[in-house]
Formats: sequence, structure tokens, C-alpha cells
Amino acid sequence: MSNELYTLNAEVRADLGTGASRRLRRADKVPAILYGAEKDAVALTLDHNKVLKAQEDEGFYSHILTLNIAGESVEAILKDIQRHPYKPKITHLDFQRVDANHKIHTKVPVHFLNEEKATKGGNTVAHLVTEIDVTCLPAALPEFIEVDVAALEVGATLHLSDIKLPAGVTSVELAKGEGHDQAVVTLNAPKGSSASEEEAEDAAE
Repeated sequence: MSNELYTLNAEVRADLGTGASRRLRRADKVPAILYGAEKDAVALTLDHNKVLKAQEDEGFYSHILTLNIAGESVEAILKDIQRHPYKPKITHLDFQRVDANHKIHTKVPVHFLNEEKATKGGNTVAHLVTEIDVTCLPAALPEFIEVDVAALEVGATLHLSDIKLPAGVTSVELAKGEGHDQAVVTLNAPKGSSASEEEAEDAAE
């Protein structure tokens, strides 16, 4: 995804309420709200087609975005996106301002590596989470977190504590204590088989 798609033009809107939002959507605009950094919340309007294009890439959900508002550039992260129940239409966006000196709390997508190696012999990789809650300074925010499953044994599970996070990034769940060490990925044996049967077959070979 190019930096151009991380930058969105926005206009301040004074016409609020359900009726006003409905009129905006009919005009291919997206109502939004910008809050945080101990500043007043601001109601915004963005171009729907540009938002629709930007949100197709997962980086849109974890990258620091730039909102151009009345000549001012504001850094923010996307905190919530609302969609029409069946139409390809974005109905509302929530943005949180970013302060370079204050940590942010957000979700980062997980990329699983080397699944083709782990699934040889009919094994299946079960993704138990697709994103991880993290806190970090804005400059340390990763677009995604890589989890390598190449060496994962059949029947084994990787937990949050097994995942090496980038420098400066902390798991929100792990910070709550040992009881929050979530399972991230498991390697399952083929249906009708078991880890012990596969080990016996490997030994026979």
C-alpha cells in the first residue's frame, strides 16, 4: 500500500445528526469522528471512494494515518469502522489522534509464515487469533506481526508468550498476567490420524 493511501483529506462538518449523516452517505461521503490527545472531538467528512479503496489493504487498520483537515495534518489511527450490512459501503469511521510521546493501544494483524512446510503430510494449521492487542509508541507500531510455524510440531500450540514482538511493542493480554497467555496457532494432525501414529510411521521409515 502506498503512502498516498495512508493520507486522507477530511472536512470539518457542523451539520450533525442521523439525517445529516444519511445525506452525506447519499452524496458518497463518509461521516467520521476524530478524538483523543486531550483535545475536543471533531466531526469530519471524508470521500467514500477514497476510504473504500484505502480500507482494502490491511495496513489501513494498523498504520499511522495522516488526516488533512483545513490545511492541518493530523496523525491518527483507525479505531472503528462501520459498514452497511450488505452493500459495499462504509457508513462511519472513528479516528484517534496520535501523540508521538504517548503510547497507543491498538490491534495489529498476524502474518503466519511457512505454512506450506507445516502442512506437509496433510497437517492443518489452525489460526486461533488473527490480530494481537498491543501498546507502543506510534513510531514503534508495526504493520503486522510475523509468526513462523515451520518448526511447529503436530499437536503443539504457540501462545502469545512464544511470539517475539518488535522492540518497544508490548502485548496487552500478557501484561494482565499468566492467565492471559492466549493460544495463537496450533498444528493439527490429518483427520483420522494422530501425532503418535505419525511418529510411529516416521520411526518405521
